[in-house]
Amino acid sequence: MNQAENPCPGFYVPGQYRPEQSVGYLMKRVLSSVLAQADERLASLDLTHAQWLPLFKLAVKDCHTVAALAREVELDPGAMTRSLDRLEAKGLVRRERSTEDRRVVNLVLTDEGRAAAMKVPPVMAEVLNNHLKGFTEAEWQQLVSLLTRMVANGEAMQQSSTSSSS
Repeated sequence: MNQAENPCPGFYVPGQYRPEQSVGYLMKRVLSSVLAQADERLASLDLTHAQWLPLFKLAVKDCHTVAALAREVELDPGAMTRSLDRLEAKGLVRRERSTEDRRVVNLVLTDEGRAAAMKVPPVMAEVLNNHLKGFTEAEWQQLVSLLTRMVANGEAMQQSSTSSSS
């Protein structure tokens, strides 16, 4: 599909671009604030974002290898391994070699890890709700819908660039 068939809006003009009006910049600021607040509230568990996110994802997702977890949380495998090393040292995660394929190492939450992971949702609900103060339910739903559409647009661009380079 070429540009004429699916024109992009011209919301941003190069000579008039201002970061404080950039959707990307604003989303990054919101994300930084959300993560800082979550980290502050989860500090009592001695967990940082780099640790509580994979811990929680292990509890709720079907990704139990380093590679799958790294893809899920969008971290490179090396950084994921370092986070998992810390979680393992804290007794929250165990690595177990697969009995079906000895090359595969599965990640398993310990009981303490599962308990810590279950403390994440209430914290995230509080932090996100505080960031959404003053929003109506309709505005919240619209925001989620708009962000979901932006994610889909980004994924379509990624697929388009991947298929055109093949």
